[in-house]
Amino acid sequence: MILTDKLLDFFIETRKKSEQLCEPLEIEDYVVQPVVDVSPPKWHLGHTTWFFEEFILKSHAKNYTLFDTDFSFVFNSYYETVGKRVVRSDRGNMSRPSVQKVYEYRAYVTAAITRLFEGDPSKELYDLLEIGIHHEKQHQELLLTDIKYILGNNPLLPKYSETIQDYPVEDHQKDWICVEQGIYEIGHHSENFCYDNELGRHKVYLNDFEIANKLITNKEFVAFISDGGYQRHELWHAEGWDWVNQNHIECPMYWHHIADEWHCYTYNGLQKLNSDAPLAHVSYFEAFAFAQWCGLRLPTEFEWEVAQAYFNWGKRWEWTESAYLPYPNYQKADGALGEYNGKFMVNQKVLRGGSIATPEKHTRHTYRNFFHPHLRWQFTGLRLAR
Repeated sequence: MILTDKLLDFFIETRKKSEQLCEPLEIEDYVVQPVVDVSPPKWHLGHTTWFFEEFILKSHAKNYTLFDTDFSFVFNSYYETVGKRVVRSDRGNMSRPSVQKVYEYRAYVTAAITRLFEGDPSKELYDLLEIGIHHEKQHQELLLTDIKYILGNNPLLPKYSETIQDYPVEDHQKDWICVEQGIYEIGHHSENFCYDNELGRHKVYLNDFEIANKLITNKEFVAFISDGGYQRHELWHAEGWDWVNQNHIECPMYWHHIADEWHCYTYNGLQKLNSDAPLAHVSYFEAFAFAQWCGLRLPTEFEWEVAQAYFNWGKRWEWTESAYLPYPNYQKADGALGEYNGKFMVNQKVLRGGSIATPEKHTRHTYRNFFHPHLRWQFTGLRLAR
């Protein structure tokens, strides 16, 4: 019961945190969806609640009554096994259910989960609640970055919070960490929580390499821009070069060139660019081009995992040179939860580390995030290798 009580406390703490992230919002902010990759805050609040209802309460809570029979259609994300859902690009078209109704839904499901776990839950039930909590933590990260995109694309560039520091400076000197060639073990290997895509612990051979102990800074990327980095086709993948030209990309997301000075949108509104802060909101295409400009490269995810003990990480999700693929002997879970990670192992790059938007108790050095190469609304940056 001690472990169950701790998990229930973790659950309640996580549920409260999602709502705290929304406290600075105006009611109108909850429904906005500027692009398909960004979901409205109201949808995040509802979807994370539906996850607990769908995967735990419907199957394990005796005589459980659904809060609203339409909510599975409204708040399902991509689980084909579960049934039909609202098209992703239409999440911002739903003025109903109201924000108040969604908060009532959250309270209803939170109370039902609490009652269910006051008994002696099975190992299966315990594991389901644990993954549900970490699922909500994933959405807290998305919620925070989606809020930045929503407000950062508002013509008024309004403030969200004065307490969140978007661009924390790394104050140590830049140096290179040397790693000797050899066979190393990769993947999760403790009793603590992990996702299935971290499993299949296996050995890899690495050649001698060096990796920077520090993330690339805004100042370093300004030099790339000033040297015509966005105009030099030889630095880019063909697909990246098409992306730059088709979308008229000239700088990282949220940067603004005003009166010959660089500014960027932050949670505290529009600010002058902090030159010493780590770069953020760049695509894999931009990260690769910058590395080419330096005559260096991005690390593979395996190099990153082996070397991570020797540098501080967690300020930025870091692009790697690795495609998002299954580890040896990877096994998807049965049923709908098997759709959690495995179905996305195509055409994406692995990111490692975490960021200022990542919740506490959620990331670890084996955590594998993944995004398409053109995406950059997350706090994505890079460190170099050679």
